[in-house]
Amino acid sequence: MLKVRSGLSLIQSHKAVLSLSTQKRWQTNAATAEAREDAEWLEAKPFDQIPRTNMISLMMKMSMPGGKYKNMELMDMFEAMRQDYGDIFLMPAFMGNPPFLNTHNPKDFETVFRNEGVWPHRPGNDTLLYHREEYRKEFYQGVMGIIPTQGKAWSDFRTVVNPVLMQPKNVRLYYKKMSQVNQEFVQRIKEIRNPSTLEAPEDFIDTINRWTLESVSVVALDKQLGLLKDSNKEEEALRLFHYLDEFFIVSADLEMKPSPWRYIKTPKLKRLLKALDGIQEVTLAYVDEAIVRLDKEEKAGVVRPESEQSVLEKLLKVNRKVATVMAMDMLMAGVDTTSSTFTALMLCLAKNPEKQQRLREEVMQVLPHKDSEFTEASMKNVPYLRACIKESQRVHPLIVGNARVLSRDAVLSGYQVPAGTHVSIVPLNALTKDEYFPQASEFLPERWLRSPKDSGLKCPASGLKSTNPFVFLPFGFGPRMCVGKRIVEMELELGIARIIRNFNVEFNYPTENAFRSALINLPNIPLKFKFTDLPN
Repeated sequence: MLKVRSGLSLIQSHKAVLSLSTQKRWQTNAATAEAREDAEWLEAKPFDQIPRTNMISLMMKMSMPGGKYKNMELMDMFEAMRQDYGDIFLMPAFMGNPPFLNTHNPKDFETVFRNEGVWPHRPGNDTLLYHREEYRKEFYQGVMGIIPTQGKAWSDFRTVVNPVLMQPKNVRLYYKKMSQVNQEFVQRIKEIRNPSTLEAPEDFIDTINRWTLESVSVVALDKQLGLLKDSNKEEEALRLFHYLDEFFIVSADLEMKPSPWRYIKTPKLKRLLKALDGIQEVTLAYVDEAIVRLDKEEKAGVVRPESEQSVLEKLLKVNRKVATVMAMDMLMAGVDTTSSTFTALMLCLAKNPEKQQRLREEVMQVLPHKDSEFTEASMKNVPYLRACIKESQRVHPLIVGNARVLSRDAVLSGYQVPAGTHVSIVPLNALTKDEYFPQASEFLPERWLRSPKDSGLKCPASGLKSTNPFVFLPFGFGPRMCVGKRIVEMELELGIARIIRNFNVEFNYPTENAFRSALINLPNIPLKFKFTDLPN
């Protein structure tokens, strides 16, 4: 026993020495890095030398008749401001908005994200927070969800939902049920397309929205709403789609353009609150129905395996209010965002038939027959499918950019930027530049393949890679990365695979101004895709 104890003591002592050595090395490296940062800070220009806009001039350009930015789409406005003021400039505080430092410089993006702190503060969604924290506080009772919250409140909520939503094994449980939704999506397309032209109707976006709502409902509530096969159930869904459009459009105006909504209830604020009330009403009805069903099953002694439990059911075991708000948020945030991303992907594939054909060849290995089922094993081997999705997100980004509040001092574009500064990260210009994405104007999924085969491109696929990984972050970065990332990726992968396996997809119309920018980019043209049946 003595020898054993002596041996353990020796090992522990050796570990302590190693630990001490490691600590010293870390301390040395940290000190070196800190010294380097201090030197960079001292060499940088003062914060007050950053180019900035004049508040009165900016407000006139944004809101006065004839103002340069007044009727611009958000993406166009941000690009116009970049051309007017440069790649980095400060927008002044006005009407309750804090001053915002805008940077279009990709070198700054990493610096901002590396200085976001343990609880990243993501500015924005103030109108949504007002609705939940003040206007409808009796319902939310301090549980406002992930989207509008900051600090500990955000961290506590995210700690509860992360294990359910972010683990790949949990998401893959829904393959079979989501596959059923996709089969119904294919059947719906066959029913609504023009029998002569094979084109979808002008309002095809409504069908895409139904598909996305059905898909997210399967995950959130373990329930299909019947929207793709029962026309009698469409009234509530159409109301939800209308309210969501209102939310994305009106909140963008209130939060990104001059508005006194923080001081008085403007007509647009009233319009937004009505939309948010509508979203709450419809989504809560779906969630309450699911909770009643689950409560009845529990009283009846029904015990279902984990593979058959919805996100709602899993979270109800932890916290009922968190479960309710998270399920509502999934229904709210999972429709227009996924529909726009899916539309972008469809347009890219329709306009690049050779890429569509290459994708189809890969999909046929996974789905040898039109009605073949997806499996976890088969879906591990679809690199080109994932590459097509990523490239379409680059070509048609969903959002203008991202934002953070610096948790400590940092140097951006050669300027000293103090902790607490609100920084807006805008990659739009970089996403379309050959400097960051060679042959940036082309849809080239090959640039995302890890081991690309010779594709006959102008330059090897390996030469198409992004030169800065922080330029393209469609789901965000770090702890505040989109909590629904894995679910959305699964929806897109299974959805587009099923469509491409069943149809040749064409779009025989111009795609200029295909999207309008609100809080997210929304489809802006009739989506008259042509769906030609493929042989089995």
